[in-house]
Amino acid sequence: MGIVITASATATHTDPGTPASAADLAGRAARRCLARARVSPSAVGVLVNVGVYRENNTFEPALAALVQKETGINPDYLADPQPAAGFSFDLMDGACGVLSAVQAGQSLLATGTTERLLITAADVHPGGDASRDPDYPYADLAGAFLLERDADPGTGFGPVRHYGGDRPTDVAGYLDLDTMGTGGRSRITVHRTPGHEQRTAELAAAAVAAYTAEFGLDAGRTLVIGPDAPAGAGGDPGRGRPHTAAPVLGYLHALEHARPQGVDTLLFVTAGAGPRAACASYRPQGW
Repeated sequence: MGIVITASATATHTDPGTPASAADLAGRAARRCLARARVSPSAVGVLVNVGVYRENNTFEPALAALVQKETGINPDYLADPQPAAGFSFDLMDGACGVLSAVQAGQSLLATGTTERLLITAADVHPGGDASRDPDYPYADLAGAFLLERDADPGTGFGPVRHYGGDRPTDVAGYLDLDTMGTGGRSRITVHRTPGHEQRTAELAAAAVAAYTAEFGLDAGRTLVIGPDAPAGAGGDPGRGRPHTAAPVLGYLHALEHARPQGVDTLLFVTAGAGPRAACASYRPQGW
């Protein structure tokens, strides 16, 4: 039995006249994902949200509950008492969030806890518009994966592995309470030590080498989906780089282009604060 991606989608902030909302973007990506899969929201058993940055620095309630509402998953239990639908939770693991959600989803799907699991990843500037803050590095962007079981054990995700760096983190996003003043809800401090991009790339490369060695992947038959998804993959994310939704953009980019000759496996790799990296192989259906 394999755990496969049956649909994927992204959503971007396109209306400069209104603030970006992580719940709204994640909900839009989720609805597009379900529409592509021709699956009703009521058929989704579990929703896992992995986004980090939110409008107004919202921490409560859990953003997953707001995304569930935006997606229309079991909004009224009395009207639609689906015992297998409507459970949602946040899983905040930075840039590695999607793969951590895949790892959790593998267990939930393999044990029959749910038939379908939806992963959403959305990040927006706390002030509602990343384009107005030249120092903020990430795009206002969301992505979604719908996971299901497949009878073919040769398709889907392989094991998810996590790797740590050998130095203190040089990337951090936090609320600097000493300097926020009255505008704290619309601001965030993102600290990145010079040279962090090179060190992150080196950690990602080391993770790929370790993963391919552990599982015997053939480099000539494997396409790596790295931490930096191409701009415009699955829709132009606008200013800034993708953050938690990067694996979704990278996956869509891979499917939108011709499959390289001889390649039959994808290798997701994510890397970020910690420093940490994560890898997971994936064999697409009919690719």
